[in-house]
Amino acid sequence: MPPTSAPTRLTDRKRVAILDAAVAEFRASGYEATSMDRIAASAGVSKRTVYNHFPSKEALFVRILEDMMSHGGDELDVPYRPDAPLRPQLMTLVQRKLQLLRDPQFTDLARVAIAAGLHHPALAREMIESLDQREEGLTTWIRAAAADGRLRAPDPAFAAMQLHALVKGFAFWPQIAMGQPPLTAAGQDTVASAAVDMFLAYYG
Repeated sequence: MPPTSAPTRLTDRKRVAILDAAVAEFRASGYEATSMDRIAASAGVSKRTVYNHFPSKEALFVRILEDMMSHGGDELDVPYRPDAPLRPQLMTLVQRKLQLLRDPQFTDLARVAIAAGLHHPALAREMIESLDQREEGLTTWIRAAAADGRLRAPDPAFAAMQLHALVKGFAFWPQIAMGQPPLTAAGQDTVASAAVDMFLAYYG
């Protein structure tokens, strides 16, 4: 979970302990093998306390993903600047996305989420909706650049999806699906530069 200031109320401290324990259990054992009993034991609280905070394992897992995506989404909220060149602005957005994708906790939980989604369609839908909302920052940037006449992107959401696909094709799916190692710093620079140049060549 992203670092936060230490909570002062006991109930808040318990909630943080539950979330931290759940992250560790999901990463270590996967979605199916993780139980609310194990999470409670790991957090040092009763199972009733866990259920007081989260009505189900699914709700707890979705909350973890939302927190994770929110943390990454904040990093992608880079406002469009009409007075600055497009390429450096896009490079900043893509490089921040690559930093998130390189986070081992993000990768582990994404792998757990994908596996869980295969058996729980409702959970998969919630995950996709959460991901779409957290990637809105790039769409907002593209929409602003298009409104300013600097990009030819009649469908900003589609254009953003294309750029995300260019990045994830090298820095997410090979690691999730085939166990490839995270990109090196040099590899990230190569992917970011190529993705941005391809995007601007088409939409610029």
